[in-house]
This record gives sequence, C-alpha cells and structure tokens, in this order.
Amino acid sequence: MKKNKLPKWNLDEIYVGHNDPKIDKDLKKLSKLTNQFINKWKGKIKNLSGKEISNCLKEYEKIYEIMGLLSTHSSLSFASNMEDVEVSRYNAKISDNLSLLFSKLIFLSLEISSVNNKVFKTWENDKVSKRWIPLIKNLRKRKKYQLSPLVEEILVEKSPTGRSSWVRLFDETSAALRFPYGKQTLTEAEILNKLSDSNPESRKIAGKSLSKILKENSRLFGMILNVISRDKYVEDSKRGFESILESRNLDNDIENKVVDSLVSTVSKKMPDLTHKYYKWKAKVFKKKKLDWWDRNAPLNHNENTLIKWDDAKDIVLEAFNDFNPKISKIAKQFFDNNWIDAEPRKGKASGAFAHPSVPSHHPYILMNYQGKVRDVMTLAHELGHGVHQVLAGKQGYLLSDTPLTLAETASVFGEMLVFRKLLNKAEKSQKKIMLANKIEDMLNTVARQIGFHQFENEFHKARVASELTVDEICDIWMKTQQHAVGPYIKLDNDYRSLWAYIPHFVHTPFYVYAYAFGDCLVNALWNEYQNSDKSKFANQYIDLLEAGGTKRHDELLKPFSLSAYDNNFWAKGVNSITNMIDELETL
Repeated sequence: MKKNKLPKWNLDEIYVGHNDPKIDKDLKKLSKLTNQFINKWKGKIKNLSGKEISNCLKEYEKIYEIMGLLSTHSSLSFASNMEDVEVSRYNAKISDNLSLLFSKLIFLSLEISSVNNKVFKTWENDKVSKRWIPLIKNLRKRKKYQLSPLVEEILVEKSPTGRSSWVRLFDETSAALRFPYGKQTLTEAEILNKLSDSNPESRKIAGKSLSKILKENSRLFGMILNVISRDKYVEDSKRGFESILESRNLDNDIENKVVDSLVSTVSKKMPDLTHKYYKWKAKVFKKKKLDWWDRNAPLNHNENTLIKWDDAKDIVLEAFNDFNPKISKIAKQFFDNNWIDAEPRKGKASGAFAHPSVPSHHPYILMNYQGKVRDVMTLAHELGHGVHQVLAGKQGYLLSDTPLTLAETASVFGEMLVFRKLLNKAEKSQKKIMLANKIEDMLNTVARQIGFHQFENEFHKARVASELTVDEICDIWMKTQQHAVGPYIKLDNDYRSLWAYIPHFVHTPFYVYAYAFGDCLVNALWNEYQNSDKSKFANQYIDLLEAGGTKRHDELLKPFSLSAYDNNFWAKGVNSITNMIDELETL
C-alpha cells in the first residue's frame, strides 16, 4: 500500500519515553497518597456517613487515575514493541509497583463489601453517596467469595510474578515468532492476514507455515495454558465458586443461566449457521469441502483492491455521522489526534484492541491495518469501543468501566453501520461478495467464539484432574472446533495446534463468549433500530453508552423493549444471521 501513511500513536503525551523522570516522581507521589489514604480510611468504612464514603471514593478514584495513566503508558509501550528488552523491563517495573499499591488498597473493597444493610441503606438514600451505589452493589456481590484481607493482599501483590508473568511470556513469545513465507519471514499478524489472500496457493502456504511454527512452540504454549488454568482453579475453589465459569460471569455482572442460554442457543443453531454457510461457500469454490485455510478466502479471486487509510477513515466517519453526528465527531478525534496506531511492524502486538486509558485523558486504538475490507470493519469495531469509552468517561474512573458482555455493543454496532453503508453504495454484483463477507465476520464473532468457549470449557474441566499434554489439548480443540465449523471445512492435522495463537485463552479465560453476547445483542438492537424512530433510537443508544458501568444489562435494554432473560432473545440474534444466509443464497 504505497503512499498510504498509517498513523502511529505518540505516547510521549503521557510520559516522554520509559526513562522520563516524571515516572518515578509519580510513583513516589502515588506511594505518599496511598499511605495517607490508608491512615485516613482503613478500618473506618463501616461507620462512614454518605458524605464521608463519597469523599473516600473520590480520593480513591484520584489515586487510581494516576495509576491508570502509568499502566496505560507502560502497557501500550510494551504492545508497541514487545521485543525491546528495556520496554519489557519498564512494563514489569510499573506492574510490580502498581501491584504493591493495589494490595495496600484492597482493604477498601473488602470493607465496603462487609458493611451491614443498615449502613448500605443509609448510603443508598443519601443524595451525595447514591451515585456510587452501582460500584458498592458490585462489591457487595463479591462478599461471599472473598478471602481474608491478608490473603487478598498477597494475591494482588504476587500477581506480577504469578499469572501475569505467564501472560507476559505468552505475549513476548508470540511477538517474537516468525513464520516462513516463500523467501521472507512474517510476523503473526502478517501471516494471519495471508489466510484471507485472494491467491489460494498463498493461503495454503500461510496456513501450513502458521501450523508448523505453532506446533514447534506448542509445548511452551501448552505449559502456559495449563498453568493459567490451574491458577484459576485454585483461586476459584478457595473463593467458593461452584463452576469454572462463575467467576467470569460475576466479573461480567451476568447470571449463569443467561450465559448458558446463549451458548446452548448458538450451539444448537450451528447447522443453520456455519454448517449451512460453509456448504454454500464450498459449492461456490466448486469443492465438496473447504480446506481450513480457505475458510476466510475472498469470494472474488480477482479482488486485489486495497482500501487506503484515508478512504477507510472517510467510510467509517460518514457511516457514524449518518447515524448520529455526535458519534462521528468523537470518532474523528482519534484520527485528528493520532490516538490510533495502525502500522503493522515487527515486535508490535498482533490483532486489535481499544485501550480506555483514564477518563481524564483519552482512549487509544491499536490495530494492524493492511487495506482489506475486513480491516475497515476492524477499524469501525475498535472506534466503536473508543467512542463508548469516551462517552462512558463522564462517569469517572470507577464507574466508567463496562462489563465485557456490554463492552462489545458499540463496537459491533459500529461495524454494522459501516457494513450497511458500504452495502447500500455497492453495485449489485458486489453485494453478494459483501454480504458473504459480513456473514463470515458474524460467524467468526458468534459461532466461532462459542466454539472457542466450548474448547475452554472442556479444557478447564479436564485440567482439574491433571495437567494436559499438548496432544490432549489438541484433541479437545479438534473436537470442539469441528462442531463449530461443521462438516464442510476440513480440519486436518495441521489445524491441531491453532489454539496456541488465541490470546484470550491466556489473557482473560472465558472472555470469548462476550463477543457472541455482543453480536446477538446488537442484532436485536439493529432490528429495533430498523423499526423505530431513528432519532429517538440514536439518543437512547447514546444514553446506553454513556451509562458505562452504572447500569446492568436488564436496565440498559429496557428502553429498547429487549431482555436477555427472554427465552427467544438469543434466537432473535442468531436468526438475523440465518436470514442473511438465506438472503445470500437467493442472490
């Protein structure tokens, strides 16, 4: 993509490099503020008035804002260049320091969760402290799973040398991997991009190379996964969680039965989703079955057009503006102020994410833009997150964070806005290709993520008894993924090691169902949008995003007359995809 300058964020606006003297000054400031906070509030929470608990939380939030900026700078510096030893050391230093401070401050959440109902009611009815009630309620829900204060402190303080160190090992190893491709070697992001290349031979070479290198490193990745799982099991068991999924559901503020309903609905619908679509796609490719590396192959083999960055920017902003100018205006700031790092390069994290930073600053987006339609969709997705994070920022650091299940709402909705914009502009011959691409994206977000979830579920259950060998992990992977993609995708031995590159399995176990939750939720919202007053809907949608973590899913969906408790809710979301597949087949 010549003459297509891609943006790179400038983290110097936080600190000027990892040797900035201000970093150590802020760490000393944090230590001082933390000790002052402890002396002022520790052991006194249960007797505080509404005004006092509000002042306490304001001071606590101020400390976390400074921590958040330090963490943002160190983690994003690391994501920008995982191969730089000094940056890695810096990231570890910040992690060590912050973990020590977190451990000292853990008393606040423990004491808040333990207050009696009389004190809680006083806070709930006080005009000053009632804004903090959503946070306080969440902490009170955790009471039954809390350990002694000393154990809680130890767990937090040890995290950088425990689970977090295994996450770091995974990230650094993944970033350092190089995949042979002809006469060159590619990064993980580059080799994954080749799996959607228009040349079938390129896809095959990329698939074989990806498999080979992951297999060569599978023993290390298997060890990491085993340790992460055992660590989770030990802590969950000591806390009293009854299932391997329960702690994640608590973090997501979602009931077990709602998640079970989602997983069950999608799993039962696989024959009408992936199985049906890949049968159609295999027929288009004049094959009985597709090789796994052809799963995301473009329908138009001659389509080599790359979308320039500036064009991608215009497409996304225009689509957002058509929905609501406020959304587009916020998204535009990411381009105008270089809050996006889009340049693929060695050592940089693969994939894409939006980092919320802290409300007093601004979010950042990382992606690896290579000019394909899917990259434009990824841009829309991450900008959706970014807009959501900006809007929710008005709630402040402690109340802006959104559960994972709702965090995907704005991102997936943003994708849908851009897709519909492109589809409406496309000529008839292009619509079939675009519809197929969108279906594939939705299948990747819903069906494939539920397949990932089922892999995690079976792996973690098996890991309770003993450590699993690489072959045993691969067997679980093949069994669950074959059901997820269906009989028209050939999953041969080269596919056995592909679990090893999925970062969510290591970073955040059981994260993946949130993607399916978000996609089905957005499908239901989209149907509502099509059949409602567009302006009214947009305003309600912005209210939903601005709420951040102050409301649960049932409260947020009520204005749209939707409920995740409804037995047909998930079926409605899934049916939107099956209807698209039917539409595609009639073209």
